[in-house]
Amino acid sequence: MLENELKESDQHPLFLLTSSADQIISANINVVREVVNNGCAALMITANQPYKMLMRTYEKEGIDTSHIWFIDAVTISAGGTPPDTGGQARFINNPGNLTDLGIAITESLKHIPEPKKCIIFDSVSIMLIYSSSVNLSRFLHFVANKLRLADVSGIFLCVEKGVDPVLLSQITSYVDRIIEGDKEIPV
Repeated sequence: MLENELKESDQHPLFLLTSSADQIISANINVVREVVNNGCAALMITANQPYKMLMRTYEKEGIDTSHIWFIDAVTISAGGTPPDTGGQARFINNPGNLTDLGIAITESLKHIPEPKKCIIFDSVSIMLIYSSSVNLSRFLHFVANKLRLADVSGIFLCVEKGVDPVLLSQITSYVDRIIEGDKEIPV
């Protein structure tokens, strides 16, 4: 699905991957597996599932988690206590705090030692629970430009029909390719 684009060392594309609600977790696993297997470090921005749960899932699926870093916006907001991760994860208080999220992204990208990096938003749809479409669109546009300037690939996962058409068209305007389920559609 993303293999050719991720293998190109001089290409740092941005993708919007849509999936049905019942397949979004499977899409997450497949994307992370593909990113890691193609020699990229993955920075998972999770607003959907806590760090501990994702780590267990990836390990169960045989994914090498030593190449995955996390920004967890779920654990603290759900009343959990962040575990000691040895620097592999940062925890923010609330998925709606886009300023803290932006700072965590900037700092995390600086500290990931691997040269090829790919940032993955596990659910744009879930972030809409905490932020308005307008604010989220501005934030994702900011992140897209930051990634382009830093030569970092990005994947935005989204539940199909889980985002209003205006936000979807805005996101579409700043990604390079849209992938619907298993179909690849050029933008």
